[in-house]
This record gives sequence, C-alpha cells and structure tokens, in this order.
Amino acid sequence: MPGKFRLFTKRFFIYSNIIVVFVFLLSCLVPYLNPQKWWFISFLGLAFPFLLLLTMFFLAGWLIMLKPKLALIPGVALLISIPSIMLFFAFHRPAAFNYNKDAKTLRVATWNVARFIELKQNNNSGSQTRLKMFELIKRQNADVLCLQEFHTSTLPEFYDNITPIKELGYPYYFFSFDTDGDNLFYSSIIFSRYPIIDSGFIRYPRPTLPDVLMHISIKMNDDTVRIYNTHLQSLQFNRKDYERLNKIAGIEDSLGANTRNIISKMRRGYSNRSIQARMVSDVLEDSPNPVILCADLNDVPNSYTYHTVRGTMQDAFLKKGFGIGRTFSGLSPTLRIDYIFADRRFKIRQFSRISKRLSDHYMLLADVELKK
Repeated sequence: MPGKFRLFTKRFFIYSNIIVVFVFLLSCLVPYLNPQKWWFISFLGLAFPFLLLLTMFFLAGWLIMLKPKLALIPGVALLISIPSIMLFFAFHRPAAFNYNKDAKTLRVATWNVARFIELKQNNNSGSQTRLKMFELIKRQNADVLCLQEFHTSTLPEFYDNITPIKELGYPYYFFSFDTDGDNLFYSSIIFSRYPIIDSGFIRYPRPTLPDVLMHISIKMNDDTVRIYNTHLQSLQFNRKDYERLNKIAGIEDSLGANTRNIISKMRRGYSNRSIQARMVSDVLEDSPNPVILCADLNDVPNSYTYHTVRGTMQDAFLKKGFGIGRTFSGLSPTLRIDYIFADRRFKIRQFSRISKRLSDHYMLLADVELKK
C-alpha cells in the first residue's frame, strides 16, 4: 500500500508539473497572439508571474529530491522563458534618483491622476489629496508632464486643475479634452516648460472612455523632440465588479454569473486594446522626430499590447529600474501597466517610480538625453 501511494504521489506531481509548464509556456506566447482571435490565451499574461513561481517551485523540488531528469521539465521551460522574464523583472542595481538635472537632459514624468480624486471644491476641508498631488508634481521638477485621466472644469463648484499646474512652472500645455458633462472636461493632457511648436491627437475607434493618442513637439537645444501621451482601454471594473472578484475568490459564484460578467469585460478590454495598440505603433513609426511615449497601457509587459506598442523602443524601467516595478496600487502587486518608452536615439540616464500613494497609479519619472 505505501508503495502504491508513493507511485500515485510521484505521478501526480509529474503530471501537475507538465500541466503547469504547458500553461506557463502558453503565457510566454501571449505577446505574439492577437486578442481579437486568441482572447482566452491573453488572460494568461496576467498569470505569468504566478506560473513562473510554480515552475521554479517544481524545479527546486525535483533538485532537492535528486531527480535531475524530472528537473529538466521545468528547467528547459525556464530557459525558453528568459525573454519573458527579462520583460517582467529589471535587474539594475537600485540607485537614488539624482534630482540635479543636466542641461542636455529632458526630464519626463507620467502619471494617471485618477481625476485628482476630489472633483468638487470643498475649500480644502477634505483629504487635501489634490493639493498633495500638486506638491508631488512640483518636487519632481520635470520638463514635460504627461497626465492621464485628467479632469478640469469651468464650473465654480468643481476644480480647475489646469491653472494650478501652470503656476508650478508649466506655461505651455495641450489638452485633448472631451466633455464629461456640461463644462466638465476629461482626457489626457501634456504640460511643458518648453514652448510647444506642434501638437495633435487621434481618437481611437470604439472607445468607451474618451481615449486618444496625443502629442506635442518641443525644441530642445537644436533638436525637435516629439512626446506622445496615451491611455488605452481599461477593463472598466466598477465597485460591483470588484465585489464579484471577491465572490469568485471566495468560491461564492455557484452559478458562474460573476465569472461570466468579469470574463466578458476582460475580453472586450483586450480586444479594444489590440486595435488601439496597432494604431499607436503605426503612428509612432511615422513620427518625423525622435519619440518619447508616456502611456497607461492598462496591460502588463507580457501582453500583446505592450509588445505591439513598444516595438523597438526602450522601456525606461527595464533600462534603469530594479524589481517588478508595480505601477497600479490595486489588485495584484505584479501589475506594471504604466510606462515611459524612448526610441533608440535617446540614452536613458535614470528612472524612478515615485512610491507615494495618492492616485491608484504611481508616478514615473525618467531623464533622457539625445545621443550625438
């Protein structure tokens, strides 16, 4: 009987290992599969870090049990997955951000400000989160500031958020606004310390939010640089959806209604983002000037969206960061969905994630310099 139990246990772990490795390798293919056709596999991009841990667990287990042949199963999978791991984890030695800026350097900040949390004026008697956000922006001393989910208004009961940022030393801005009700405006915006010599935007098809790809061009020394800012389709989870996720996690979804609802939203989000990602890629390829892209992609590095948008550009976090680089403070600690990209004509000097939790996203900061 003990012999049969040992045989059963061994087979169970071998088959479990094979299944985990198979799903893990599928998750490595996610960047190359268009979600409009392979939407069900796209979900595995979110599971990549957890599948990676499971695969490493099996490798360690087989080695501890002195089963080198069985260790080849997860070992080979991990070798195949190295390109995916290099997108997920940055390996540079942590270093303090040097706020003394060289004259040749352009400092770029990007932040999803979540409408500055407080929409209606309260005579600063509330949490004052909005004022703290302005102070955080001021301390970074960026030359160009790209904000997503930016909200402003001309109504007296709502906040004007453009004027306070201009007063921080950003006299130039371009706002691709959409009306969010009468005299309420919401979209992405770019502020600049440099004069804007060109600007424009394109609107994405099938938006459920006023999402655009916008740009400004600025003169930096003798060179013209183009900075893009965008916010791609989110899953649009509301409070009820997060309650559904909790029920699913707590196995309280006997009829599967919550699961079906969440999957439907995720499928729609992945599909719409794939369309937007290809548009971004096409526009960036046609840019007449060196390109920097600040983006809330609403997708992780191991995704079709990231792979398509990034193309051959440099990811500032991977160049100068360390660790996982989480940028979204909710749900899982593995969610890096905000990015600063720069094309190969730039040298990325330094990068920082500002870990002050005021929005549901963290601000990113990078110093870049044109190569000569």
